[in-house]
Amino acid sequence: MKVLAEPCPADVEAPASNEIILPQGIVGFGDYRRAELLYSEDRLPFLWMRVHGPDILHFVVMEPSADVLPGYEPELFDEDACQLDLRDASDALLLNIVTVRGQKPVVATINLIGPIIVNRRTRVARQRIIANHARYSAQHPLMEPACAAMPAR
Repeated sequence: MKVLAEPCPADVEAPASNEIILPQGIVGFGDYRRAELLYSEDRLPFLWMRVHGPDILHFVVMEPSADVLPGYEPELFDEDACQLDLRDASDALLLNIVTVRGQKPVVATINLIGPIIVNRRTRVARQRIIANHARYSAQHPLMEPACAAMPAR
């Protein structure tokens, strides 16, 4: 997992309703247990997750959507849903971490196997491996390179 170098714009503020609690932190950052979701209308569907711990870190995240990730149907383990007190699928907000590598061309990938799952009612969140993780990748390309007209295998 990579923390992105691009800082969150200074003029973006987080309403209190965008705060989330991460009792176990996220993978590799166990001491970071509180976060806020920040966004700018002109940069949607991407959001920033500002995570508080020994320092302040920013991750780029996004909600999976059929427009951007057609066919992505993550399934939670019952135990994870129970731990988060998810009573209904609508309680869950999924956030996938996006990694951007500043190569030429820029390469952007998204972690589809380990989303951050937020209970919309309680705002408690955990990063978990989904039950059907074998179908997906932790480095799924967000966009195909312009010159990648490779035949499917």
